Amino acid sequence: MLPVLSVLHAPAKRGQAGALFDQPAGSSIIRGGLGVAPGGRRGAWRLRGRRLYDGGPDGDWRRRDARRRDARLMPGWLARNLPAGVLFAATLVAWQLAVTVFEVREYLLPSPLAVLRALGGAEVPWLVHLWITTVEIVGAFAVAAVVGIALGVAIAWSSLLAKALVPFLVFVNTLPKVAVAPLFLLWLGYGVVPNMLIGALIGFFPVVINTAVGLTQVDEELLDLGRVFNAPRWRVFATIRIPNAYPYILGALKVTATAAVVGVIVGEFIASQNGLGYVIMTTQGSMNTPVAFAALVWISAVGLAVYGAVVVAARWIAPWADTSR
Repeated sequence: MLPVLSVLHAPAKRGQAGALFDQPAGSSIIRGGLGVAPGGRRGAWRLRGRRLYDGGPDGDWRRRDARRRDARLMPGWLARNLPAGVLFAATLVAWQLAVTVFEVREYLLPSPLAVLRALGGAEVPWLVHLWITTVEIVGAFAVAAVVGIALGVAIAWSSLLAKALVPFLVFVNTLPKVAVAPLFLLWLGYGVVPNMLIGALIGFFPVVINTAVGLTQVDEELLDLGRVFNAPRWRVFATIRIPNAYPYILGALKVTATAAVVGVIVGEFIASQNGLGYVIMTTQGSMNTPVAFAALVWISAVGLAVYGAVVVAARWIAPWADTSR
């Protein structure tokens, strides 16, 4: 938790200077940090009719009580994932019914059962293609994350670098990636690396911007605290600015997790001899649509896995920042 700046002692009676706050007499209001009510209850201070500060791990009282009631009814993971599961199940049922009732031909829209059979079929070496695409997506995500965070730190550290890098990065991001992809193949040849770099090119820009914003949008009182203690610039950066940027960075990484998938598949569409994108391209000639849909299912599974890894990392690195909403 970021440092506390000032403690204002509340008057003992209502009607005095601090009577605006609903709190016990003689307690303390912590401004710029985490309010702690008597008895150690965190995040408990409330402004009359409105929340003053909700920085505690349990958040607002009413939401906390609601979560406790929900936890008694079902486990937390089930409560979080049940709505999405119901939506997916309803979509699959509606899809199957539509194909069956309207007798849609399989080469136009296969049924979920046909896609399921294709997923388990032996006509395509799924493990080989899945492994290659997974390596490319994870590699693209890692490159985009590392390069994006490094550039964001550089922009926040130096105004001169910011003036030089931001216009150039905006220019690079506006380039049509489908037009740039053949150049990567021309320079680097076929293989995993070109597709990985195409995915990183699509996904790195949100990380740069969010990192720079998170490092610069810091409460001035926290920066003043560092100046009071004569902390060197690098220590202020490490202890105040970087923790403040965690929610911004993690939010951008969620976007990058899906953008990297798009970039990798674009690279496999253009020129590749392996991967799930290559499988989709080869099914066009034979009109084997169930196999194409099966490849899409595998691609979505990899993307969801990377996204889920970011969500888990966010809860571990920055548990105070609820970036899942």
